[in-house]
Amino acid sequence: MTLEQQLLQNNPLHGLSLEKMLTELVDHYGWEILDTAMRMNCFNTKPSIASSVKYLKKTEWAREKVEAFYLSRFKRMPRASEAEFELPPRMRTFAHGISPKTPMELTVESILLSQAKAASAHKERSNSGRNGGGRSNGGRSRR
Repeated sequence: MTLEQQLLQNNPLHGLSLEKMLTELVDHYGWEILDTAMRMNCFNTKPSIASSVKYLKKTEWAREKVEAFYLSRFKRMPRASEAEFELPPRMRTFAHGISPKTPMELTVESILLSQAKAASAHKERSNSGRNGGGRSNGGRSRR
């Protein structure tokens, strides 16, 4: 077994089919929470495991979003390091001995509150970047 295979085995997604992962998420959270958390039409309009798996297999960004949700909310694994953040969730590794925890309890309300806080923090960061420290004239001197 190569080092890469050993490292990937320390990822809860290793060997997990998309169908099984989605079934676990739906059984625990339900379609409404998945739709609220990830805002994908496959979780909203006549959702089914089969149609969602079909969509996720075709759409890489959506599959990665579901996999990241599975790791962070369902398995409660640590956030990716800066070095691994750009890697797809299936390629990330976790230190030996770190194991999944019980799933995070979520409600539609808790997700909406979390999204609102994140949007507010993003707006605050972007406003402070425009108003603080930098020149308002694009770095050109006026004469």
